[in-house]
Amino acid sequence: MDSCDLLIVGGGPAGSSCAWALRDSGLDVLIVDRATFPRDKLCGGWITPQVVNELELDVLDYGRQNTLQVIRGFRTGAIGQKEVELDCGRVVSYGIRRCEFDDYLLGRCGARVREGYPIQGIERDGDGWIINREIRARMLIGAGGHFCPVAKHLGSDQEPQAVVAREVEFEMTSSEVASCTVRGEFPELYFCRDLVGYGWLFRKGNFLNIGLGRLDPHKLPEHLEEFASRMERLGKFRLERQRRYSGHAYHLFGHSERRIVDDAVLLIGDSAGLAYPQSGEGIRPAVESGLMAAGIVASANGDYRRAKLDRYACMLLERFASGSGNSVGLAQRLPIPLRNYLGRQLLKTKPFCRKVVSDWFLHASDKPLRVTRIERVVANPPAA
Repeated sequence: MDSCDLLIVGGGPAGSSCAWALRDSGLDVLIVDRATFPRDKLCGGWITPQVVNELELDVLDYGRQNTLQVIRGFRTGAIGQKEVELDCGRVVSYGIRRCEFDDYLLGRCGARVREGYPIQGIERDGDGWIINREIRARMLIGAGGHFCPVAKHLGSDQEPQAVVAREVEFEMTSSEVASCTVRGEFPELYFCRDLVGYGWLFRKGNFLNIGLGRLDPHKLPEHLEEFASRMERLGKFRLERQRRYSGHAYHLFGHSERRIVDDAVLLIGDSAGLAYPQSGEGIRPAVESGLMAAGIVASANGDYRRAKLDRYACMLLERFASGSGNSVGLAQRLPIPLRNYLGRQLLKTKPFCRKVVSDWFLHASDKPLRVTRIERVVANPPAA
């Protein structure tokens, strides 16, 4: 039987970031994933400079072999209204393809990895775990996304879906490239008129990502069809053939009832339902929760009882709890037709759109996460 100190189920940004942060901890870390990397992973796909700093990414090195689209602004508004262009005057984000980004992070994380390994059984064994009757682990971390088997084991398999998105990402043909007016440095974000979701056009070099996400899944197909048809009629792109859209689901932070901590187990990333509630973006919460979990595991010094891990849940709440303030609370008390009308009017103005992009999509004012190095020093104090 294979044994490890820490088993991470899921090799995406959450799992690989957690393993990377523990690379000097002295712990034997094993990552398992049912997929073989690089694997297809649909995602609008951008990372902010904060994520680059937290993961100590060398963007020049990354960009030599992978797609790295510099983003300097956005075009946004409500569907059917005049667009607002926001030029930030500096690099505010980077467009990435998840198939490349996830493979890169997993390859550099420093942990042992077993790919093509689906989870078929999770059993408690004393103070540890037995996985598939062939891996023994003292500590278990669920990083397998919305349908994570570890989350299911903790009793999280009967929840309603909070958000569903459908999107497609494809490499454009030469004629499609010539007809595409979407600029890579200015992704386009358009809110549905009822403000219950938004669509996007995101160009990364010769790749184009088209998608739409909503809080009410049953209305998603009609809204997506309307959005994509409208954007094509406006000349944003012209497809030589129809591409197939794929769907995925995820919980928003504050909307999930998942139990994220128990004895010798915790959840990170989409497994814990950590996507930002305003935008649905999940890469930064995934990365940061992975780093925070690594700090908790390192500082536990092998004592993985829930009492030692509960601080992780408090850290998530402190980090991701919405500081929405009185304005959002007031908006929720307005009649829905009036709220939607006022929202659409505000989306015609640059100041409001700039605030939406800065606060909801870039989280530019969030303080840097400092937990990883601090917790690593606590767990491994330097020699006197």
